[in-house]
Amino acid sequence: MNFQKICVIGLGYIGLPTASTFAAHGINVLGVDISPHIVETINKGEIHIHEPGLLEEVKKAIQSGNFKAAAKPEEADAFIIAVPTPFQENKFGEYNGLAYKLADMRAVTSAAESIVPFLRKGNLVVLESTSPPRTTVDLVAPILARSGLEAGRDFHLAYSPERVLPGQILRELIENARVIGGITSESAQAGRDLYATFVKGQIIQTDATTAEMVKLMENTYRDVNIAIANEFSRLADKFGVDVWEAISIGNLHPRVKILSPGPGVGGHCISVDPWFLVESAPELASLIYNARLVNDAQPHFVVKLVQRALGSLNEKKIAVLGLAYKPDVDDVRESPATEVIHILQHTGAQVKAWEPFKLDANMKGIDMASSLEDAIKDADAIILLVKHTEFTTLNPNELAQKTKARIVIDTVNGWNNEVWKNAGFTLFRLGNNKSKI
Repeated sequence: MNFQKICVIGLGYIGLPTASTFAAHGINVLGVDISPHIVETINKGEIHIHEPGLLEEVKKAIQSGNFKAAAKPEEADAFIIAVPTPFQENKFGEYNGLAYKLADMRAVTSAAESIVPFLRKGNLVVLESTSPPRTTVDLVAPILARSGLEAGRDFHLAYSPERVLPGQILRELIENARVIGGITSESAQAGRDLYATFVKGQIIQTDATTAEMVKLMENTYRDVNIAIANEFSRLADKFGVDVWEAISIGNLHPRVKILSPGPGVGGHCISVDPWFLVESAPELASLIYNARLVNDAQPHFVVKLVQRALGSLNEKKIAVLGLAYKPDVDDVRESPATEVIHILQHTGAQVKAWEPFKLDANMKGIDMASSLEDAIKDADAIILLVKHTEFTTLNPNELAQKTKARIVIDTVNGWNNEVWKNAGFTLFRLGNNKSKI
């Protein structure tokens, strides 16, 4: 197929890089978002999220005339849905007395409905949003049928999940393998033709539900493996073992690759996607369900570590370093760091957070520091929750001059114990209960 104009609905962490990449390869792109602020920001050649290289890419795309943003779709050769699929707030499913989270598909539903008036014969519609299995055929296809056109006969419909790493999105969009799941083989081929515009990695064609399953399996696999690492950290704490040393030794085995524990699992993929499988088949997903419980409970384990370090937390002033769900990005979606803060606050602690990638952030219920110095100056303790390079390269001797705190808690193995000890600090590390040794 020949694609001269495409419409990308949803200009967030995936939609905006995707739209600008298509534009950079000569395709006329209309980016659609329901936020007037986002539309206005992009049309000025600016961006509302942090991603290396993205600002320059968007500026060039806008200046070239190949890219513009708007509040509503227009007629196009292809439509890409890249909207969020968060959880439903305060709503849960239940199976055998066990509660599980439910996907909020309202944004996908709304995006599909917005395409209906502009859908024409021969068009291609691609869902990129991570979704429970059968979303493409059971939710999106019936909505698009309101146009009077039938998916697979009058227009092509496919599912193609993003598989990129924040911080490297622009490169991985092009270099990573891409899976295209069509509701027919012709739809899969049409999807391949579209993404071949810029994808240099292998493009695999399959059916839509398999493609949905692949995306969920990838992130669920990682979630389960992080869960065992987090459980190892708790066991090591109980037995007086340094889990980081144990993992490094265990990983010398040629068929073992234990991941790193931490304060929990965040982001809009690993902490979310497994629940979509549980929701779709709770009677078959007991391992996945329990891995989610382990990772969701890890912030509570971190708070117990803080309590061991400080005793009573009531009225204690605590500086938290890092709110993002992973190092060197600004994405705070489902971040375990925010959960740690809320639990600390519930114990009576006074928490001030510093997140260098969210300088203008307004985080609900969290006292945001204006600088590192502002966060630590009156603190009784400092907690490292995110392994930002800016934090792991801190000089503890210099830090000691800026804070009265002499207790530091490292949840990500980012600081050297001897270096901090020599600077006058007592360091407590996740998964290493020295009192047991």
